[in-house]
Amino acid sequence: MSPDPRLFIDTPLAAGAHIALERDQTHYLVNVMRREAGSGVRVFNGRDGEWQGVLSDVSKRAAVLEITTRLREQVGVPDLTLCFAPVKKARTDFIVEKATELGAARLRPVITRRTQSERVRVDRLQAIAREAAEQTERLCLPDIAGPVSLDQMLDQWPAATRLIFCDEAGEGEGPWGGTTGRPMPMADMLRVEADTGRPWAILIGPEGGFAPEERDRLRGLDFVRPVTLGPRILRADTAALAALTLWQAALGDWR
Repeated sequence: MSPDPRLFIDTPLAAGAHIALERDQTHYLVNVMRREAGSGVRVFNGRDGEWQGVLSDVSKRAAVLEITTRLREQVGVPDLTLCFAPVKKARTDFIVEKATELGAARLRPVITRRTQSERVRVDRLQAIAREAAEQTERLCLPDIAGPVSLDQMLDQWPAATRLIFCDEAGEGEGPWGGTTGRPMPMADMLRVEADTGRPWAILIGPEGGFAPEERDRLRGLDFVRPVTLGPRILRADTAALAALTLWQAALGDWR
């Protein structure tokens, strides 16, 4: 791995281009990383692959990056969406950071009946995803949408996309527990439906779990696949990581 710092730059990249860096990027490179004129910097924009750049015209507040050679061709991530109910600020940040590292293509905040943190700053989540992509050699940023209600999301759902419903009540008592209502373990479901060409999505609920009417609707939809993540009730951020890991290992780009 190259020791050069790595930045996302939302501008076309090509050999010979000269790019004026944003002030926060200049501060990071010059004042934090102590880079000087002539230092190497790797950049990507999510479209043109990864490129080598060289710093020039450096000051404490401004710098220019000269693009020299392409290091990697553009490579995408699997067609996987993480739909999650926002939780406490730090844990929502954690979900976005780790979902970016784990290769989710899209992140969709979903407001459910029991969601306690409905205020979502998309710009903040985008900044977290950008930093995670820079640090993990990812060549694109996940698409992060504004929050929608669960009903609205389901009303507009593309039927070709399978939605994995992580049902935390599946191990308990009631209509979703026991031997008749218990959903299939996620790993087993992925082995049964091992279709790598199909778009997939994962739905993670809020801290209070899904309401009964939400479960009724989800379980009545043809494109929904209820699953269990095991015998223990996981926190929302843990469940998101567990589900993303299982999917990537079975159908994603970990194989």
